[in-house]
Order: sequence, then C-alpha cells, then structure tokens
Amino acid sequence: MAKQIVQLYDTTLRDGTQQEGISFSLVDKLRIVQKLDELGVQFIEGGYPGSNSKDAEFFSKARSLKLKNSKLASFGSTRRTNIKAENDDNLLTLVDAGTEVVTIVGKSSEPQVINVIKTTLEENINMVADSVRFLKSKGKTVIFDAEHFFDGFKANKAYSLEVLKAASEAGADCLALCDTNGGSLPEQIVAAIKEVKKVTGTPLGIHVHNDGELAVANSLAAVSAGATQVQGTINGYGERCGNANLCSVIPNLKLKMGIDCVTDKQLATLSEVARFVAEAANVSLDSHLPYVGASAFSHKGGLHVDAIRKWVDSYQHINPEKVGNHLRVIVSELSGKGSIIFKAEELGINLSGQSKEAKQLLERVKLLESRGFQYENAEASFELLVHRTKPDFKPPFELVDFMVVIEKKRRTSTKNDLDESLSEAMVKVKVNNEIMHTAAEGDGPVNALDQALRKSLLQFYPSLAQITLVDYKVRILEESIGTGSTVRVLIESTDGKANWRTVGSSTNIIEATWLALADSLEYWLIKHKQ
Repeated sequence: MAKQIVQLYDTTLRDGTQQEGISFSLVDKLRIVQKLDELGVQFIEGGYPGSNSKDAEFFSKARSLKLKNSKLASFGSTRRTNIKAENDDNLLTLVDAGTEVVTIVGKSSEPQVINVIKTTLEENINMVADSVRFLKSKGKTVIFDAEHFFDGFKANKAYSLEVLKAASEAGADCLALCDTNGGSLPEQIVAAIKEVKKVTGTPLGIHVHNDGELAVANSLAAVSAGATQVQGTINGYGERCGNANLCSVIPNLKLKMGIDCVTDKQLATLSEVARFVAEAANVSLDSHLPYVGASAFSHKGGLHVDAIRKWVDSYQHINPEKVGNHLRVIVSELSGKGSIIFKAEELGINLSGQSKEAKQLLERVKLLESRGFQYENAEASFELLVHRTKPDFKPPFELVDFMVVIEKKRRTSTKNDLDESLSEAMVKVKVNNEIMHTAAEGDGPVNALDQALRKSLLQFYPSLAQITLVDYKVRILEESIGTGSTVRVLIESTDGKANWRTVGSSTNIIEATWLALADSLEYWLIKHKQ
C-alpha cells in the first residue's frame, strides 16, 4: 500500500497577517519565505497582490528567490459579478504576479451567496468556473478555496457540492474546503469530505480556523478522511482565534500519523522557524504552544523530574530534539532534591554526589520563594544560587549599600507648568577588598541605580559595557495589602549574543530591582570567568 502524501500550504503571510497586531515588513516577508522553504513547505501563499502595494512589490522581489522546496502562490478572489473573467482586474493582477500557483477564494455556501455577495446561486457558480477556467488558460496551477464550505454544506449540501463540481470541471488542481468560521467538529469535517469524494476526484485540501479550538484536530481528521493538502499558518496566527497551527500539524502528521510531509532534518528546524516568525511579527512566542513552546517539554513537579531522571520518556510524548526543542526542568517550591540535582547538571554543575549541598540548596530555594522570589523564569539567578553553595565560591563583587534620591520640581513656563523629576543613586560596591562609592543620575530610580552600579564595576570589568537591559517587569504579589505588598522584579539582559533573566523580591521595589540588577551582572561575569 502506497504511503499517503500530504502537501503543506502556508498562509502566514496572508491569512496570518489578519491577526490583530501582526504586520510583516517586505524584508521580513522575503526572509520568512526562505525559512519556510528550508522547512520543506510545498506552497507558500505570499499575499493578495491586488490589495496593496507592499504585496505587489513582494511578488516582484520574490521572483529572484531561489527556492528549493516551495512554490509561491498568489491569492485573490473569483471574478466579480456580471463581468467577464478576462476583464476582471483582480484576476489580471494574479496573472501578472508571475507565480506558477494561484489560489482563488469563492463562495460555496448558499446563505453567503444570497446575503453577502447578493447574486444568484447560478451566477456564483459561473463566477467560480469562469475564474478557474481563465487562470488555467494562462498555464496556472489553480487551488480553489471553497469559502464557508462546511457551514454551506450544513445549510444546503447539494449547492455546496455543485460549486465544487463546477470548480473541478473547470480544471481546478485542488479544492480546499474551508471551515471559515471555525465552528465545525471533527466528525462533521469527516462526514462532509466523504460526501465530496463521491462527486469529484479532484485532490482535496483543508483550510480551517480555530474558533472552536479544533483547527489542528479538524485538519488531522480531514487528512484521515482523504485530504491531501493542509493549509495553515506558523504559530497558528490568523484572524479572530487564528488558523490551524502548522507547528502542531506538521509533527502530528509526521510523528503520529507516519506521513513524511517533511524530512527528519527539516522537522528539527521547526522550533527555530516558530521563533523566527514570532520575532518578525514582533509577538512573543507563546511558551505553552505544543511542540515548539519553551514550556512544551518542561517539568516542574518533583515526582515528574525524579521519573525523567530514571527514564526520560516517562513524562513526554516525543523526544523534543525531533522538533528542535529541548527538555527543561523548572525549579520551584514544588521541586524535590532530584529536581535540584537535575537542574544543576543541566547547567554543567555536578551535585549528584553531594546530597547535603543539594538538600541545602533546595531549602534555600523554598525559603526564597516563600519571600516572593521565583526561579521558573529566572534561571540565571538560580544558577547563581548553585554557585553560591560551593565552599570556595568567591563573588566578583559584593553589594555594600545604596541610596536613591528622587526630587520633583515644578518649572514654570510661559506656555504651561511642567513637572521635572530627577533621580540620583549612590552605590557602594566591594571589589577585591576595595570599596567603590559612586553616584549617577538617570531617567527614573531604576535607570539611576543601574548607571551607578555599572559605574562602580566598569573600572574593574570594562567588558560589562556590552550588557544592556532589554526587559523589566514588576509584579505585585499581594494586591490586598496595597502599598505594603511584596513586589517581584524580573529583569532580562543581553550581551548581544545571549539573553538571561534574573529576579529580585522585596517590599521595596528599589531593593528588588537592586537584587535583580546585581544578579544580572554577576551572572555574566561568572559565565565569562571575569
């Protein structure tokens, strides 16, 4: 029996950009195409060349891309009502885009035809058939996206099937069945596809949205029912609740269903592609995404960690390296001694033969977490705790004390009164038995404290100049206490090559910041043996 072949069709650059807050630059779009090509996606929908100048320019620039695995597709709609296909500007623009593949969307639902495009059922069928026939006459591979198919199938099954038959007879190379409103269940998807296969032998695709949290499940169900093309987006980006997430579809097809839609080597780049597209979209990658999220293979409970130390597959459904991800152990108040040892080993520090030190470290973590510290997202601060348990540990610097002054003035202007704020920090730091006393001004107390601390340390460690703070988060832990609440400060720093996070906690937000800042600099110095 021949293995089932499934084509991957990515619409991140078109459907994905319909997600609120997402917009790709022209350069980003071209770079994403290259990443998707490396991943092994067969079709990449570049956009709607008739909708805006950026998409039109994209197709012009994309002609110079040397793609190894992918074909670019331009996207548009069927001809307008009561006009010949050869005179329709939209169809002519699709031809001019220069892509071998063209995807057109048309209505396949009676209520949509009547209530939205407001034409006759017969004219809609003619619009679909004429458009497909025209594009085929231009030598194009044509994919017909049957919009609202599954809802239309429920409303008037016979009409929805007639639309598909018309597209098929006009020469469409693939009929993509769309669950446009994202409300269908897997069994409804399967039942409809079985009916479609009775009236046409044209290859079928599936294009579903995630409004019912079933986009991936519906896509896989469609493949099981005979669909040979899956349309979706990287990270599930898309309008409303998004599209089918190809970062889940691809590994499920390959690892669970045995369908070689990509090679093993390509699959191992999946997490990298997910991060790359998220970065281009300027959106934080959801850490809890299956397969590619940072938490997808993380373990927090002591029993779980103890089990994976004995058998790595005891609490994970695949080897994370297959999708370019990795196992993580999270240290928290729920951890056991085994978690501490495992995490230390992950950081290159062997505590396996030091049960006493591991127990002391665990008690220290639990004590600090009871005081508001949290090490799940501050692994640099945890690594410092491990180093500090060593008898011979010598810190690169020691904090002595600090003081922050905030002065607010009102400066009278001829036009209006302006408030001025001045922040100054004074810091004492001990380095090699020498106490440095420095002061610095800044844009607010956090910046002033950061500047003063660096001013002290740069005299001894000039390489610290390359470190910058890229994120600063404050969380109030006990809102009901009001201004007396404990606050947690999480800082993310970078040296341009790597990022790390540190944590501080106190009822004093400045002290919490001081602790997190100091950890950030100390961590880097220890890592680079300064």
